[in-house]
Amino acid sequence: MSEERFVLGVDLDGTVADFYGGLRPIAAEWLGKQVETLPREVSYGLPEWGIGANEYDELHRFAVTQRDLFRTLAPVPGAAPALRRLAYEHDVRIRVITHRLYIKYVHQLAVRQTIEWLDRNGIPYWDLCFLRDKGAVGADLYIEDGPPYLEALLKEQRRVIIFSNSTNRAIPGARVETWQQAEQSVVAALAEWQARNR
Repeated sequence: MSEERFVLGVDLDGTVADFYGGLRPIAAEWLGKQVETLPREVSYGLPEWGIGANEYDELHRFAVTQRDLFRTLAPVPGAAPALRRLAYEHDVRIRVITHRLYIKYVHQLAVRQTIEWLDRNGIPYWDLCFLRDKGAVGADLYIEDGPPYLEALLKEQRRVIIFSNSTNRAIPGARVETWQQAEQSVVAALAEWQARNR
């Protein structure tokens, strides 16, 4: 990286926003099931909820267009204050990198809901990037939870912290369970970066 500041590439869904927790009641409504019947421990693609391979896109469209999914998600505990400390106390440049432009023809809604959510929850960021190839944006360190994105970043030999959840436990690498741990890992990486760039 040629930035003058340390750049932290931060994923949103499953990392900063509780995506699975927010989607679960919407999926229960979509499927006509009681929310308690949908397990909290899921794998990527949500087969445990009975979501068919060809059904997820329509569920996602419904969640964003009819239930304002990206506007109503709860933040992952500790994420917002940790990111504020990193941005304001440590001068880390927060670069949000998300693949929320997943469903065609709802991009405006997805972007608007995302910006409103970030602002309402006090998430600091300098850059907001919507794309699948997260390594193309560039960052000194990434925090990510999604298996396909983790695999791509690791294959590109990017420095990445895995934000653990039930979808990514099989992926090897440096991982954290909480934002307290994530913050400590970022501060340690920042110190290494500063030592190299003095």
